[in-house]
Amino acid sequence: MIRVRGMRHHLIDIERLDVEGNRVALIGPNGAGKTTLLEVLAGMDRIREGSATVLGKSPHEVKVGWVGEFPDRTMLFSRVCDEVASSLRFTKVEQTEADRIVLEAMAMLGRPDLLKRYTRSLSGGEKALVAFAAAIVNSPDILILDEVDSHLDEATVKMIADAVQRSGIPTLFCTQDMDRAATADHVIFLRDGKVEFSGPPAEVFGQLQDGCFYPSLWRLSQ
Repeated sequence: MIRVRGMRHHLIDIERLDVEGNRVALIGPNGAGKTTLLEVLAGMDRIREGSATVLGKSPHEVKVGWVGEFPDRTMLFSRVCDEVASSLRFTKVEQTEADRIVLEAMAMLGRPDLLKRYTRSLSGGEKALVAFAAAIVNSPDILILDEVDSHLDEATVKMIADAVQRSGIPTLFCTQDMDRAATADHVIFLRDGKVEFSGPPAEVFGQLQDGCFYPSLWRLSQ
């Protein structure tokens, strides 16, 4: 899914990284370079040195569905229906087909009612749902989610998590929720721009038992 060789970019210093799995979690302390790494893998930034591939292609050749921590900062349209349909409009999908896809995306999230609203009237959780719907309507090759769950209630997080699972789209997500990270196929632990641990959850969290980066549910079950 992800291959990195000799990447030097701002804080990021990764000699080698090989990641497989349909759901990949990126974790680590604040300031570790997680968002920078996600932006590179999303094709939003070009690395200064080294190489990176996502799904066997350059990040700039991959169709990415991106949702950031603060989705309201990237909203372009005043109406929810237009915001969700934005990528379809830009690729000139026929109107009736675009409307069908948009309705299907919002129905999958359980909130088709939001399509009648204006973006300025949405709560933070509703904005995250709209941003997620906008990210999936154009059938991306991969979803990249940057701490989308940071400011959301559990019900909204579950809506998005369920939609990710139903979509079947490969997903790379950054989170501070270790219980959520533990459900991934592969976990990357980043510290000071370097990959400290990378592998299956049991392997990575086995190295983190004595710190705060350990799933609370795992600790309680011991």
